[in-house]
Amino acid sequence: MCRNIKTLFNFDPAASEYEVRAAAVQFVRKLSGFNKPSKANEEAFQLAVEEVTAAAQKLLDSLVTTAEPRNREVEAERAKIRSIKRFGPARDGQ
Repeated sequence: MCRNIKTLFNFDPAASEYEVRAAAVQFVRKLSGFNKPSKANEEAFQLAVEEVTAAAQKLLDSLVTTAEPRNREVEAERAKIRSIKRFGPARDGQ
């Protein structure tokens, strides 16, 4: 659905409040179709972001796993490799 929303569970260190909120903003943007809502919709948009942030944080806090926490640098490198396989190497100047 939303490729920009990244997995936030089971990382060391844990996802920050900023990361959880950023994912909530992306989700609400996707659902509403607004990148930036009009003044008439701003209050509803912000309320939705706050509620989704709270629900996402509650979910992350309640999940359990026996797996080792993932390393952010390793996961970033894996994502880069997947991107190169999918889209090819990045070209400077384009």
